[in-house]
Amino acid sequence: MKLTTWNVNGIRARLTHVIDFLRDEAPDVLCLQETKVLDDGFPREPLEDEGYNIECFGQKSYNGLAVLSRQPVENVVRNLPDDAPDAERRVLGCNIGDLMLLGLYVPNGQEVGSERYHAKLDWLRRLRAFLDSSYATNEQVALCGDFNVTLDDRDVHDPAAWRERILCSSEERKALRSVLAFGLQDLLRVHHPQGGIWTWWDYQAGMAQKDQGLRIDYVLATPPLASRCTDVVVHKDLLANRILTRPVLRRSRFIDYPDPHRTGCVHVVEIASADQR
Repeated sequence: MKLTTWNVNGIRARLTHVIDFLRDEAPDVLCLQETKVLDDGFPREPLEDEGYNIECFGQKSYNGLAVLSRQPVENVVRNLPDDAPDAERRVLGCNIGDLMLLGLYVPNGQEVGSERYHAKLDWLRRLRAFLDSSYATNEQVALCGDFNVTLDDRDVHDPAAWRERILCSSEERKALRSVLAFGLQDLLRVHHPQGGIWTWWDYQAGMAQKDQGLRIDYVLATPPLASRCTDVVVHKDLLANRILTRPVLRRSRFIDYPDPHRTGCVHVVEIASADQR
């Protein structure tokens, strides 16, 4: 299985690039954040024409998520259980085969100490409570998306310059570690423990050209799923396309259980067959 996540920063503006990616990489699952469109305006048909089942959960101009899957999408969850009906669209969960998936777009927080900052910390607390009440660590659970937090200084190109700033503050990191303490593994760090791997750059400051960024996008998984992961790749090659303001995806490769609808067991993303575990 190839599981990917991409903060697309407006699905309608990036549609041709998303389609190109689907054709080039053929992911089994693609999670999108910041789709920035109401559900009735989501460009469903051209993506379905590429062979994907689609669930979306959007709002006008801001936020929003979508899941594209080769397999049927079931048991869809929209937002956290205690969110108000008009809350920002930040959670889209579903089941895809034996995978229990949560696509997330965590609030930015704006400024350390602000009202939005404290709302972000509370949101992460409520996410952990939702995991505790609805999932188990012996299930195949993945959380993926834009978390708007660096987990430690390896995720920061200049830790001193970012010390205690938004995305890098101690309280944000503590809140994210509490989510991980549910029993999740940071799959990129499992396979690439070194620093210097970024998923976000400040374009206005010219940091993309200098490759001076942050890692704020994650694929987190419970042990049964993490044990099947063979690699995680950040598509930094897409950074060259300046049309994309957030041109990086994370692709997690897993070992796939035998699928009667495919030829072979190991696929380009690479969940492995049972006899390869």
